Formats: sequence, structure tokens, C-alpha cells
Amino acid sequence: MRKIGLISDTHGYLDDAVFKHFDQVDEIWHAGDFGPDVAEPLAAFKPLRGVFGNIDDAEIRSEFPEKNRFSCELVDVWMTHIGGYPGRYSTGVKPEIYTNPPKLFITGHSHILKVMFDEKIKCLHINPGAAGKHGWHKVRTLIRFCISEENIHTLEVIELSGR
Repeated sequence: MRKIGLISDTHGYLDDAVFKHFDQVDEIWHAGDFGPDVAEPLAAFKPLRGVFGNIDDAEIRSEFPEKNRFSCELVDVWMTHIGGYPGRYSTGVKPEIYTNPPKLFITGHSHILKVMFDEKIKCLHINPGAAGKHGWHKVRTLIRFCISEENIHTLEVIELSGR
């Protein structure tokens, strides 16, 4: 079993509470728009996977891909910053998601927390919302969940205080 801490859209702001909420996770996944001074402390804390977002600089883009497809336990995971959501996938992912769907599709970008199951392709979509202070969102959020073999479970939404 792997415990995952999922974060996105930090935009250069890393709340100290992230370390408390992700203390028991095995890995941290960042769905893009790191901004400066975020990737290094997260990677020093826990193993870090991620993708670059549209605001990320050349340094982040050299360290993280635009699309990251990997296996965790027995789950095929696809993470990208701008990917849309069920029924409204972005043009950059639409052809592949329908011909070769993952079991778990993770995006960021919208700053809108979403957890939706796409019945058409049998895929769980998760957008953890935004954990940073930049943007129009009113609540900063993180997600924790577990993956055991081929099961995604124990999903928790965490609201961070203040904006």
C-alpha cells in the first residue's frame, strides 16, 4: 500500500501545514504550477513526483515533465497540469485518454477541487484544487489517498486555513 499526498498550484507558496498533513504519506505528487522554492523542500521531505505547469520556469520544466504516466502499485496513473476533466478533457489529452485511458487521471490548473469518476473510460479523475495563495480560489486544499494493488481508497480532502 502506498499513501499519497496530492498538491497543486502552490505558485511559490508552501504552507508549513503541508508537512504536517503529509507526514504519514509515502510520496508527494504535485500536479503543476510549483512556482519558486516549492519543489526542493517537498523533495527533501518525501519522494516527489510532479509535472510542470504553465507558470513554471525553465528549472522546474527541466526537472519535471509536462505529462507523467507511471504505475503506482497496480494502478496506471497519468498526471498533467492542464488536462480538463470528464466530459471536458483538454485537446492535449483527449486523443490518448480515450484510446489508452489510465485508471487514475490527475490534473491541476483550474484551482477547483474535483474528484469525479468517468464511467465512459472507467477512470478516476482528481484535481486537488490549489494549495497556494495566488488565484481566485477561496479555499486552499490538499488531498491524501491510498493505493493498494489496483484499488484507490481512503481519499481525504484537507482544507488549509486562510488565504
